Parts: sequence; structure tokens; C-alpha cells
Amino acid sequence: MRFVRYGEPGAEKPGVLDASDQLRDLSGVVADLAGDVLANLPDVDPETLPMVVGNPRLGTPVASVGKFIAIGLNYFDHAAEVGAKPPAEPIVFMKATSAISGPFDAVSLPRGSQKSDWEVELGVVIGKPAKYVDEATALDHVAGYTIVNDVSERAFQTERGGQWTKGKSCDTFGPIGPWLVTRDEVPDPQALALSLDVNGTRMQTGNTSSMIFGVAHVIAYLSQMMSLQSGDVICTGTPPGVGMGMKPPRFLREGDEMSLEISGLGRQTQRVVQD
Repeated sequence: MRFVRYGEPGAEKPGVLDASDQLRDLSGVVADLAGDVLANLPDVDPETLPMVVGNPRLGTPVASVGKFIAIGLNYFDHAAEVGAKPPAEPIVFMKATSAISGPFDAVSLPRGSQKSDWEVELGVVIGKPAKYVDEATALDHVAGYTIVNDVSERAFQTERGGQWTKGKSCDTFGPIGPWLVTRDEVPDPQALALSLDVNGTRMQTGNTSSMIFGVAHVIAYLSQMMSLQSGDVICTGTPPGVGMGMKPPRFLREGDEMSLEISGLGRQTQRVVQD
């Protein structure tokens, strides 16, 4: 199933898409797509739910994200384009939850930004809490998958003390969505095509088969160090084609438009504005 949240920021309601891509209201079944609901997502026939009229804003498909965890340099060809050796273990950093925004909301460049960049990534939403799990059972803890744009200010990330979180956590630097696609509809998370365009020009093309550390490995690895809770979101790395890897580098400017797509998970689009 494809779950969504719709409405104005801070007032979103849960919804689900039917077979004709019509939005149906789920608020009579669950209060929101958060917490324990994600461990046991409702199994409903969307055709029995009220249809939502109009074209409401889509928010993030999961509410009350506890942890926003990211994996760095997780594609062999992306590591090569930025001149880095493939890591021996997953590189883990955090994005502030205040960076989270809707899949079609504007991305706002922070004051002083000169090197803001794009990164299309497969997002993993934790359903059932995970602690000390192994790879064989790791995917049992997944509620579903979504798209994340891991927007990054490279100067903040690499030139101001070496803490990646600084360049990853600016407000609006974490668009998530449009859908939460349940695990049963993604039988192999290591066989998904990813792409990102800027102003209609293809920048990133990749496939999750090129990950250094697959989704199951990442979940198992993280669960040895921290408990993963319902609603935590993991963005799993980006394929090649980021702005910092181009010659010369190409970074985001006010007025640019990013469009991201992952097979089976939909498409998100953001207009770039200046804070």
C-alpha cells in the first residue's frame, strides 16, 4: 500500500492511495502515521474510505520522526567521484529532525550558503523496534520505503570543523515522500532505480544494487549501537552525480528545481528559494 499524509504543515491527516491513485482519507482508521501504528499499518480497502477532493499539499508520509539517520559514501561510484575510498564500515551521521519537510515544499538555502547540493536517497522507515538484530531478520523491522533528498551544504559539511551534521541539518534540507510504500510492495530494496534532475537536466542516475552496504546490513549494523524505534528514518546514501563531484562543481541557486524519483516509490519536486 501507499500511505501519505496530506494537509497544511502541522495539520496533516493520514491518507492512502487507491488503485487509481486517488487520495483516500485514513483519519477515521488511525490518528496519524506515527509510532506504534507504523509497526502494524492498517490493512484496509482504500475503496471503502472517503475520497479526498481537490489537490491538497502532501506532507512527509511519517509523523513524529524520532531519529533521522544517514549513511555516507554508500555507493562505490559516488565515493569515487568525490575522491574517497569505499568505507570499511558504514559512515553514520545524523540529520536534525527540524530539517524534515514535505516532498513538494520549497528547499530554502541558508544564509551564507555557497555550496548547497542535492542527493537522491532511498529512505527506510522503521516499523517494529530493532535492537541487536541480524541481517537475516533486519527487514522484518521495516514499515516501508520512501524517497529522501539529503540536501547538503558542502562548505558547512566539510570546511567548518569536519562535522557532517552541520551541512546536513539546515531547515528544509530533508524532504521526505511522497509516499510510504509498504515493505510487501518492495520485495528487493537492492533493485531500485534512482534518479535526480535539476531544471530538467539529469544529474544522478543509479541503482540500489550498487550500495556498498545494503539495507539489511545497515539496519543490523545500526541496531548494535542504538535501538531503532518506530518512525525512525534512515537515508541510505546517494549514487553518483552530485554537484560537488562535477568538474567544475555545480551547486544549487535560488530558482533551481530538483525532481527526484525512485522506481515504485513515486516522485518528489522542490523549488529552491533563498532564506
